[in-house]
Amino acid sequence: MKARAARYERELEYGIRLYVIVRDTDEKAWEAAADLYGRMDDAAIAANQRFVARSDSVGQQRMTALHGGLKPANLCDLEVAPNLWAGIGLVRPGPGTAIVGSPDTVLRTLEAYQKAGVETFILSGMPLLEEAYRFGEKVLPRLDVSREVSKARNYTWSTLFDRDLSTVKSA
Repeated sequence: MKARAARYERELEYGIRLYVIVRDTDEKAWEAAADLYGRMDDAAIAANQRFVARSDSVGQQRMTALHGGLKPANLCDLEVAPNLWAGIGLVRPGPGTAIVGSPDTVLRTLEAYQKAGVETFILSGMPLLEEAYRFGEKVLPRLDVSREVSKARNYTWSTLFDRDLSTVKSA
């Protein structure tokens, strides 16, 4: 895709949206995932599956195909890669995959995505605030979040509307 984009003098950037379930150990993180999984009742799963069934999103169709809209007896049946768990997709539309693990596991997973070309990460958790605090305390201080920030472009109203204002009569 990068070569194709280059033919049109464009550069592609890649991003990913993931949940994070981070605890001090992988075992504790999977226990937290199991707790979330245990709270996913049939009514919530059915309601979400009715909602996502109307979506024409290929990504949503792939997420649904992972579980078929049904809750397996074992939450590990939804581990789609080491420490990547698609269980949240049962009850949430859109991306429902979580990195599950210790701070080291979460860092390794994020670094693997970076090596694959992902530059932008949108991360969240359940419950949102509590997981954000855990991530902020256990993972964020160990991430290299420095980046080169490009200089802001100088836009004018004529740039925004793509027209030459010199031809407009002033009042």
